[in-house]
Amino acid sequence: MVNGQPSRARHVVLRNNGIKTRFYAIKYGRKTHSNVQMAVLAIKGLFDKDLPASEMQLLATGTTSPEQILPSHAAMVHGELGTANAEIFSASGSCCSGIQALKYAWMAIGAELVNTAVVSGSERFSALLHASRYQKEADTWKELDKNPYIAFEKDFLRWMLSDGACAALLQPTPSATGLSLKIEWLETTSYANELGSCMYSGAIKNDDGSLTGWNEMAAAEWGAQSVFSLKQDTRLLGANIISKGGEFLRDILKKREITGEDVDYYLPHMSSEYFKNEMMDYIKKIGMPIPFERWFYNLTRVGNVGSASPYLMLEELFHSGRLKKGDRILVMVPESARFTYAYVYLTVV
Repeated sequence: MVNGQPSRARHVVLRNNGIKTRFYAIKYGRKTHSNVQMAVLAIKGLFDKDLPASEMQLLATGTTSPEQILPSHAAMVHGELGTANAEIFSASGSCCSGIQALKYAWMAIGAELVNTAVVSGSERFSALLHASRYQKEADTWKELDKNPYIAFEKDFLRWMLSDGACAALLQPTPSATGLSLKIEWLETTSYANELGSCMYSGAIKNDDGSLTGWNEMAAAEWGAQSVFSLKQDTRLLGANIISKGGEFLRDILKKREITGEDVDYYLPHMSSEYFKNEMMDYIKKIGMPIPFERWFYNLTRVGNVGSASPYLMLEELFHSGRLKKGDRILVMVPESARFTYAYVYLTVV
């Protein structure tokens, strides 16, 4: 409820996105965990007496929702972990930031710079989505004798995003017990040179599509315009999010010489099931049909957890008992902020 009124977008968005459950680090209206604390809990789960956390040589993190501008999110997570000295790396952005952190760690392992690296994706979106974040804007509209409602671009994401964290351990050799996932390749690209901003925070969007950032605005405007809320240009999203991801995949197929038959499990990070059929049509169009029975995703159960979503899909599949040695996994992660995409190809070993 904002200004005592229910959301105008809620039922429309939930009907289309297919999400049944979302998770917030809130209990009785109060925060239970920070973004940093959730990341730390996930990372601690990677270690045991045989591999203590003090062995970590590199920590790479991704998040859309850091709790401060400085220090970096990775520095805050490292500080909360309280382990030995380690290299840190923070990837900023939205959904692809977790994969960008993974790429940094993967390259560090491949270059033989470190032997034990940790990557994480974590989000506490609820801090940005809470009704209190919009009340000042509603009060401003009332003062102007206008209808105090949240524009659809600000309300849209409130019914899709979840809090959560996940982490992964990277080493140069497989685990001595059980299964491991080997990264065969990891490709990312940006279409920001072609397209404008689609999802944004800490700014307002101007009529010409440019952004005016919070640091160019008076402090009084931050609340009056809900500047720090997450906003989505749904028209730009619908027109480009599938086609640009498909274009990139088409280029990768040519470069890597793979087909749909080389994928046993396809893990698409989707913000909404609304896009599912369109995604299928597009991968068929580019010559890589992967039947739905080989798709694996958990959006409906966990919501969109941004940078953590690809890890949460991999974690659930990895522990499902379905994988066997030799299986090949393709992970697809789009980021609508200004249209960045990542694909990761893994083999079960």
